Amino acid sequence: MSDKNTVPLSVLDLAPVPQGADPAKAFKCSLDLAQNAEKWGYQRYWMAEHHNMTGIASAATSVLLGYIAGGTKTIRVGSGGVMLPNHSPLVIAEQFGTLATLYPNRVDLGLGRAPGTDQRTMIALRRHLSGEIDNFPQDVQELQMYFGDVQPQQAVQAVPGQGLHVPIWLLGSSLYSAQLAAALGLPFAFASHFAPDMLYQALAIYRSKFQPSAQLEKPYAMVCINAIAADTDEEAQRMFTSNQQQFINLRRGMPGKLPAPVDNIESLWSASERFGVDNALRMSVVGNKESIRQGLLSILRETEADELMINGQIFDHEARLRSFEIVSQLQGDLVKAQRIG
Repeated sequence: MSDKNTVPLSVLDLAPVPQGADPAKAFKCSLDLAQNAEKWGYQRYWMAEHHNMTGIASAATSVLLGYIAGGTKTIRVGSGGVMLPNHSPLVIAEQFGTLATLYPNRVDLGLGRAPGTDQRTMIALRRHLSGEIDNFPQDVQELQMYFGDVQPQQAVQAVPGQGLHVPIWLLGSSLYSAQLAAALGLPFAFASHFAPDMLYQALAIYRSKFQPSAQLEKPYAMVCINAIAADTDEEAQRMFTSNQQQFINLRRGMPGKLPAPVDNIESLWSASERFGVDNALRMSVVGNKESIRQGLLSILRETEADELMINGQIFDHEARLRSFEIVSQLQGDLVKAQRIG
């Protein structure tokens, strides 16, 4: 990835817990994937905060990132993301300041404003329900202060964290974070792997309204997609049924561990469920190496993304490793689209 025109690839890992497994197994698999992703040339390895989901083990995101960073050497590690309204900005600054002190120049802090869970769990997280999400811009700026140089009369400091300038990203699946990222001059990542509806409008707003900042001179947009790669299209499509089943179960209000793939998913959903799942997962590339290459190039042409982040919810760990390996082999083909205008 030395060519400046080549689009970097990164990994989003939800630490999936397949049926028959537990979080301990999921953590070992995540570390194994991270170590291989580093070897294969991936740029970043991000993990996402979710709560009360038995199929996702990355709830204590900063703790798990320390485990991943400690088991790797060069790949950037980060949150994709920390759901900031669930936390005090000072606590997040201390956690990621600690990570950045232990692993210098390797840590990203991606921030989201969704709860990452259901309403009852929001209450258990001590998250208020009366609109405090509107404090998100102020909380982001407070975090920037904690990572910046100490200011005169600054009474509260993040120790460690102060002066480390940990890179902050804003994540979103709507227009809100795109507008805020533009206003604050921050890099922006769109979660089109599960909520693609506003992708193109969000990217347009972000790029058109971007204001340069101390962190970033020009807009930098990362698009997160699903990629399921195998040696044959048929094998990849079968592997993809695990992700599809997971979405069906979530929409039925029955989230659980990542299901095993099936030969015939048509018997498991209704027409309306299929329509909803197909829509939510339409930013997915599934197939053999050539199918994946064509799919990624198409997404780059449509989005003009500066970076692609790959999510791969795959039941079998060895198949998951193989999928990310196949995708990594395409990095040299992924050249930035020429922006017009």
